[in-house]
Amino acid sequence: MTTSLQSMTGFAREAGTLPDGAAYAWELKSVNGRGLDLRLRLPNGLDALEPALREAAARRLKRGNVQVGLSLRAELRPALAPDPVALDQAVRLAQELAQRLGAPPPRAEALLALPGVMRTETAEPDEAAESSRRAALLVGFERALDGLVAARGAEGARLAAILAALLDEIEALCAAAAAEAATQPAQQRDRWLESLAALLDDKARARIPEERLAQEVALLATKSDVREELDRLAAHIAAARALVAAGEGAGRKLDFLVQEFVREANTLCSKSASVALTRTGLDLKAAIERLREQAANVE
Repeated sequence: MTTSLQSMTGFAREAGTLPDGAAYAWELKSVNGRGLDLRLRLPNGLDALEPALREAAARRLKRGNVQVGLSLRAELRPALAPDPVALDQAVRLAQELAQRLGAPPPRAEALLALPGVMRTETAEPDEAAESSRRAALLVGFERALDGLVAARGAEGARLAAILAALLDEIEALCAAAAAEAATQPAQQRDRWLESLAALLDDKARARIPEERLAQEVALLATKSDVREELDRLAAHIAAARALVAAGEGAGRKLDFLVQEFVREANTLCSKSASVALTRTGLDLKAAIERLREQAANVE
């Protein structure tokens, strides 16, 4: 069973509301990486989520540098309660002052507004509520992962089309190189004979056996024979197309295969004995470099 090609580039955002009413938002950003590198930015107090987040990401992603951010916005209203000691002191002092001044008794809201009379109560931790909160955040993270995988898949489909076009271009350049290489022996023979004519007169040339001339020409042709390189490039093109079609897990294999492309193209250029073949070899190397850049995005 084949799967679509996956890119390592993508973005996803998932927002929702927790059981306690707090709003949350996950943001996942992914770029190229040699392996899977997950970098988490979590609010204070949620470090316990990290193992589960890493496990979930490893199930869905194979490679890429992934930045994970979680933002929380809670509308918490602090619970206020009077400090009994401070309130008693405030009431006693206010009553004594009112009696001394003959003023009406103090109003309750005025007493409660005095500094130190009211205090914020800290709620006891509720493990069940915290567990429910973490579970909801994990569900949201899974949905964000779904979005990231979908984004990477869409980018992978575009990437597959680019890779296919580049492989077609490389194949066409290999065909052109084969046609140009076929004329190399005759061109080399003509150039060699011209050089010989410039060095020797007719009588001296006539004394050279034809068999020796044929041997020298054959030696030159052997040194510049690029059929083996072209055959290997054809095999690499077929292998690359198979990897792109297979999809999943193609990235590392493509990385290695492109290195083989580069090696064969370099050898072809070093063996070239004609301007036309050298020019085609350089175009071939440029196309392979573009293939390498694009293959680096494959998961």
